[in-house]
Amino acid sequence: MTMASSAAKAGLIALMAIGSIFMWIGAPVGWIYVASHLSTASRVSMSAIVVVVVGIPATMFFIGKGLGRLNDKYAELEGTTNEVQIRAPWMRSMRDERDLHRPRTVLDVVMVISVGSALILFGIWFMFFAKGGGI
Repeated sequence: MTMASSAAKAGLIALMAIGSIFMWIGAPVGWIYVASHLSTASRVSMSAIVVVVVGIPATMFFIGKGLGRLNDKYAELEGTTNEVQIRAPWMRSMRDERDLHRPRTVLDVVMVISVGSALILFGIWFMFFAKGGGI
């Protein structure tokens, strides 16, 4: 493994981590910010709700696609493949082996860590910093 390859893999992992954090925090906060500037009154407008309801999932979809491409690039550098062979249930014998596991990818690990961190940080915020929350 060359130094350039190691640096490229570390860079891809860092981009996946940043992308996953942006997916869970940046996209929702960004769309809520945009929606908050759409209405001038203190009441929420329907257009602001539509912007949030459509914008957040669409942004998360495209970020997820980008993270998948980064994971494919990482697998290419690693020399592995992300292809999984799955036999259709009707083509299997009742006595067939039940091992349908796919190999764990770097993106799997990054996403689990980012979601777990987001949940822990949300819990801390809710318990100690939110108005009306706490013990």
